[in-house]
Amino acid sequence: MVILSVDLGKARTGLAICDKSEMLATPLAQISEKNPDFLVEKVSSVAMARQAEMIVVGLPKNMDGTEGDSAKNARDFAQKLKKRTGLLVRMQDERGTTITAHNYLNATNTRGKKRKNVVDSVAATIILQNYLDTTHH
Repeated sequence: MVILSVDLGKARTGLAICDKSEMLATPLAQISEKNPDFLVEKVSSVAMARQAEMIVVGLPKNMDGTEGDSAKNARDFAQKLKKRTGLLVRMQDERGTTITAHNYLNATNTRGKKRKNVVDSVAATIILQNYLDTTHH
């Protein structure tokens, strides 16, 4: 199944996707949008254009596993996406994904503006890959 993943951010939101084989998540895009309603529309458009059958939204839990405002915002966003697209929307714990994304970008020596332009879609890719890894084992 084609799955779209979302790394929700205050200013930038990263997207990643996997193909029907569900083997590998790949970075797709980064959307700069602060208005949550506009963001739902933009992500929904990408989901439809890519024929996504499901959406995975990163759930930013605190390191101790509790949920704060960011997690509530992610859950609210996921509900709006589900209502807008009619697709199944799942939450995926995203603790550590941004750190992992930065580590990956350090390892590939991606710096400056290029790094800023890809870090969120790389984080979305890690969220999706973690989801795929946990659902296929």
